[in-house]
Amino acid sequence: MASGRIIVDAERCKGCELCRGACPHDVIVLSENMNSRGYQPVMLSDPDGHCTGCALCAFVCPDSGITVFREKAVHRTRAH
Repeated sequence: MASGRIIVDAERCKGCELCRGACPHDVIVLSENMNSRGYQPVMLSDPDGHCTGCALCAFVCPDSGITVFREKAVHRTRAH
C-alpha cells in the first residue's frame, strides 16, 4: 500500500473545503488559524498515516494550493 502526505499552501487556500469532500480517508481538516487574506485554510491531520497520496484533494482544489507526496511500498523477493 502506498503512503502519502500533502502540504497545503495556506496563503492560497480560501477554505472552500472541496478537498475535504474529495478525501476518501477524511484526513483534511480546517485549521484553527486564519491566513493573511482572512480565510481559514485546511491542513492535513493524519497521525495514523491513512493518507495514500491519491491526489484527489489536489485535483479538486480550485486554487492549486495542495502539493501531494506519495511513496510506494517496495516489496522485495528473496532469490532462490
